[in-house]
Amino acid sequence: MNDEMTLRFLAAPTDVSEDGTTVQAGRVLEWIDKAGYACAVGYSGGYCVTAYVGNVHFTRPIENGDLIEVTARIVHTGRSSMQVVVTVDAADVRERVFQPAMDCILVFVAMDEDRRAKAVRPWEPNDAAAAQLAQGAADRVAARAEIRKAMLAQEYTDLGTAPRERFRFLASPGDVNWGGNAHGGIVMRWIDEVARACAMGWCGKDAVAVYSGGIHFTSPIHIGDIVELEARLIHTGPHSMHIAVQVRARDPREPAWRDTTQCMTIFVTRDESGHTAEVRQLVPVNEEDQRLDAHALDLARRRAELEPMQFATARVY
Repeated sequence: MNDEMTLRFLAAPTDVSEDGTTVQAGRVLEWIDKAGYACAVGYSGGYCVTAYVGNVHFTRPIENGDLIEVTARIVHTGRSSMQVVVTVDAADVRERVFQPAMDCILVFVAMDEDRRAKAVRPWEPNDAAAAQLAQGAADRVAARAEIRKAMLAQEYTDLGTAPRERFRFLASPGDVNWGGNAHGGIVMRWIDEVARACAMGWCGKDAVAVYSGGIHFTSPIHIGDIVELEARLIHTGPHSMHIAVQVRARDPREPAWRDTTQCMTIFVTRDESGHTAEVRQLVPVNEEDQRLDAHALDLARRRAELEPMQFATARVY
């Protein structure tokens, strides 16, 4: 039926962060997009684009040299869309006991030769576990639309006083897929990098992502585009830093920017023993700061109201 895809490989030294031990979150996001894309293309029989990534939970660190298994499976279809659940499991290559490291849900849209959305065949679950995942995915459709509406309603201006980080560069040929647009996974890696820089600037220590959500892809990024990412710290919890990221791009020959992607991501920092450490608290100064702080709390409330999706448990090969 071509509704499932599994990739297996070793985590390489080029995947790890500055600590030289654990894999950076941005690299894991690239893996999930590759597996999800392969699954969506296999099911639809043609080119697809990433439209949304959400509910990204990093549950345990992945270490250099770990055996990685990334599994993507179709759990729901619309007229031209496919919801794909992706799980990442990691194991010591000598012991082969796989433990969950990350899970999320992606939405891909099938495209025809003219890059217009095309219909996909309806998908039906074939067992109880698949039916449960399908129901969880279906239940999130309306909630996702409301979250997107809430995120698009926010305005980020220079009046805000919260700390921010900005990256700007050209999209290179190595960043794009065979459709000529930047891989969703590459964009997510960029998002993780700019958000991590913002988090580290605030806490003064290394920071790791524990959650990303509401990653909406609204416009493609092409080879040679100027890409600009801005990360802004909008809320802090006792141990967490909530960072909003906006991505935009433009042709260097044109003056107009176009919004391409937005995201909310949460980072933490750890003490010497590896436990989550307290972070300095952000104090909203003006109306924009207060509005964005309330927005972060509203998104957290909306996420908490969703029933958790059930994934596979540890297994041995």
